Amino acid sequence: MNKDALIAIRRDLHKIPELGFQEHKTQKYLLDYIHSLPNERLEVKTWRTGIFVKVHGTNPRKMIAYRTDIDGLPIEEKTGLSFQSEHPGLMHACGHDFHMTIALGVLTHFAYHPIQDDLLFIFQPAEEGPGGAEPMLNSEIMQQWMPDMITALHIAPELPVGTIGMKPGLLFANTSELFIDLTGKGGHAAFPHTTHDMVVAACALVTQLQSIVSRNIDPLDSAVITIGKIASGTIQNIIADHARLEGTIRTFSVESMEKVKKRIEDMVKGIEIGYQCKAEIDWGSMYYQVWNDEALSKEFMEFVQNETEIRLHVCKEAMTGEDFGYMLAKIPGFMFWLGVDSPYGLHHAKLSPNEQAIFKAVDLICQYFEWKGNK
Repeated sequence: MNKDALIAIRRDLHKIPELGFQEHKTQKYLLDYIHSLPNERLEVKTWRTGIFVKVHGTNPRKMIAYRTDIDGLPIEEKTGLSFQSEHPGLMHACGHDFHMTIALGVLTHFAYHPIQDDLLFIFQPAEEGPGGAEPMLNSEIMQQWMPDMITALHIAPELPVGTIGMKPGLLFANTSELFIDLTGKGGHAAFPHTTHDMVVAACALVTQLQSIVSRNIDPLDSAVITIGKIASGTIQNIIADHARLEGTIRTFSVESMEKVKKRIEDMVKGIEIGYQCKAEIDWGSMYYQVWNDEALSKEFMEFVQNETEIRLHVCKEAMTGEDFGYMLAKIPGFMFWLGVDSPYGLHHAKLSPNEQAIFKAVDLICQYFEWKGNK
């Protein structure tokens, strides 16, 4: 597949970002392209807004899967690119346009050049939320086409093109969304004694939450609690009767996640008593840690070092969340970072990855699958 075609696909996909389980234009674009490929060995099935494509091998002994995510983010794009998002308030700010293009590039190669083993390409919706990996994993199609191993990648803006980052074991953290609603009693600013002020309650809670990591989590472990949004009040002289806190929790261990949630529940109960209000907690979507299979990861890293021109960076684990962790919990495999050399990071309105990384990734994965699928 030539480079111009890959760039055109990436730019087409970049224009049409859609939220989780709403990726209807994206699914149609992907299906139109997939159906244009030689279909003698391809078997295509849809699941909600996702797609499964099985490439039948010439003498299959196992099935190797490759997963890509397909959704965008609710971010107003500010790149100024000629092909920037045509959907107001939405952007491929996490590189899923890159991920899909790479998957199509690899799929195209093996549609024309099949290997011995079967390949399964998984185009997964809703990675950014509410989480598509777990229900897709449990789908009838996946149960029928359960692979023997699975791989995926994620762009890394901080790494140069031609470099991948990887490590065996823990790569991405356990994550959970956090939404807390506080309801008290509003009133006139001149009569605070007749009210239960939820701005004050929310501020107190945010301050208390910051003590959990420093005083309840083992210093040799790691955890993060971030409140990224507080919404409360209507005007400067009315005491607010409601406040909503929105945030995220990230931990390196499952045990720490459980401890953090228990401490949040305890603190919220204290806020209810201390500030005479009612509170509700919604944990939202939770993503399981991304754990790279030790043996397969080491094998892949050795392959990269010995058989390719790609530079290998042995990275540290990150507090990033990825629902691919659900698949890795059931299927041996790994994920790696792909260097794309962007001055702006993930989820930034000006994220602009270097398109040369697409070709590097397609070549790398094709080489690896040919090596692994013909062993």
